Amino acid sequence: MTLVAFDFDETLCQSDLSIALGREYDVENEMQGLRDQGVREEVDVETSLRHRVSLLEGMPMQQVETAFERCALREDAVEVLADLRRSDVPVAIVTRSFERGVEAVLDRADVAVDHLVANRLVVANDALTGEIEGPLVEGEKDQALVELAVAEETDLDRTFTVANGATDLPMLRTAGTAIGYDPEPVVEQYCDHVVTSMRKLHLYFDQHGIVDADGNER
Repeated sequence: MTLVAFDFDETLCQSDLSIALGREYDVENEMQGLRDQGVREEVDVETSLRHRVSLLEGMPMQQVETAFERCALREDAVEVLADLRRSDVPVAIVTRSFERGVEAVLDRADVAVDHLVANRLVVANDALTGEIEGPLVEGEKDQALVELAVAEETDLDRTFTVANGATDLPMLRTAGTAIGYDPEPVVEQYCDHVVTSMRKLHLYFDQHGIVDADGNER
């Protein structure tokens, strides 16, 4: 059996959920600066994530939901996800982003996945506390992929990962096939294949016998 695991922010989703929240809460510049520090590896991934979420302390949940409503899947992403599932291919999202936001975007697109590994924004008194919890605050995506493969009784060499960023490298290196979605330069060298649109990703899955144009199993 094949397993396909996607990153979410700026891969399946057009946006970065933390930046979308920062924009709504008027801390976008600070949020972007902290994110860029993480990308440049000036701080470790966990520290960057915790610092970014701390900027959201006190953000009312109504604003949180408004920010998530402005986020959407990439063009043709729904078709890719739906065809994989119609072909009985387990689909996972593995992201350090926020469970509530991922679910909101998927629900609005009327599409589902089999597994969601994501972090949770802590809420108290109908507002964010500025804290985050979950499996990928301290954990790595490669371990998440291994656990998903075990759960689906799939060999790692039958796993596909679709991602774009440096923080995805552990998962990309672990997967049987690493697919870069418009990847950062440091990531591209570790990719077995690169695509720049969901349509091209669907074509790749079709050509490699994962799905066909009608989403039928091969």
